[in-house]
Amino acid sequence: MSILTEDENLRFGYTTGACAAAGVKAILLKEKGQPYEKVQLTALDGTELLIPIKEVVVGERGCPRAEVVKFSGDDPDITNGTSVFVELRSLPEGGETVFKAGEGVGTITKPGLSMPVGEPSINSGPRKLIRQVLQKMTGSSLGWEVTISIPAGVELARKTLNPVLGIEGGISVIGTTGVIRPMSEEGFKNSLVPQIEVARAAGYDRLIFVPGKIGEEAALAWGLPQEALVQTSNFIGFMLEAAAKRGIKEILLFGHIGKMAKVAAGIFYTHNRIGDARLETIAAYAAAEGLPGKDVVRVLSANTTEDALMVLDGWQEGFCRRVCDIIAARASLRAERYLFGEVKVGTVMMTMDRKLLGLDEKAWEIGEAYGWKLSQ
Repeated sequence: MSILTEDENLRFGYTTGACAAAGVKAILLKEKGQPYEKVQLTALDGTELLIPIKEVVVGERGCPRAEVVKFSGDDPDITNGTSVFVELRSLPEGGETVFKAGEGVGTITKPGLSMPVGEPSINSGPRKLIRQVLQKMTGSSLGWEVTISIPAGVELARKTLNPVLGIEGGISVIGTTGVIRPMSEEGFKNSLVPQIEVARAAGYDRLIFVPGKIGEEAALAWGLPQEALVQTSNFIGFMLEAAAKRGIKEILLFGHIGKMAKVAAGIFYTHNRIGDARLETIAAYAAAEGLPGKDVVRVLSANTTEDALMVLDGWQEGFCRRVCDIIAARASLRAERYLFGEVKVGTVMMTMDRKLLGLDEKAWEIGEAYGWKLSQ
């Protein structure tokens, strides 16, 4: 199924996680004697995908194995055209469905990622999508072993941040929803802007900017209005300027510390290959607040921002929150300077599991105006 954006005619694609889920469905369809060569899959955001299946055969272990070729649309994804294999085995003992890393799929070896150490680097989105398929096709998402292999992933992983993050043996099976939307085209940036105009038309001149799902889900959980939420992706500076040009007077930046710390450092295009000063920013403000030198070094050598925060947490009670409040205030100040003082900006920073890390006074003011239900 070709999925096109309305404005730029850019083709959407599907993630490695969606490939694996489609492979699982193809296996179950074949076992039922039903056509499986093209699988219709409902992504986690409701998008309908039609995914071709290259083949379903019996694997080396005697279990059915499906091969699906990744299609990234017009996004320059390094896994485009790569084969994703999924093997499905029923567990005689039943119990929770387990996920295994086959050839080319990495294993997590350092803390601070979305999955614990020792787990295959198969993110929560693909796992949920596969469980959804199992539930629909068999009536239960329990009692299965799902092994995902991407043989080319051994080599491809060298072109990613996986080795730095402690994901060893291959790439990650990723995807928040299952759909790949082109991120690199100027047309995609422009396609984000109508969100601002729709919010204004609905009567909102106070907006909540969320770079991704973490900020969006947390903001909604706090009672902030869906109609005032604006997805910025990595283009925070571009979207700030677009809002200012349209007369928006107040903006609440709401997202993971990894993005907000970059804004505090004056980085407004937050893709990790363009600008990344997360650890340096945390280390600098922690040092200014008195963190000992040896712990500053630990922050700078941390694997992820979550690891760095553990250093702050372990030094002094309340220290992490104090530093994060300061970083949030700095992000707001840098954003206001970026807009030459035309817009009031507040900042809220979260962990990956949607817990509050820090916020500034202006964020309080904007949030209180919306009657948010602050979650500590």
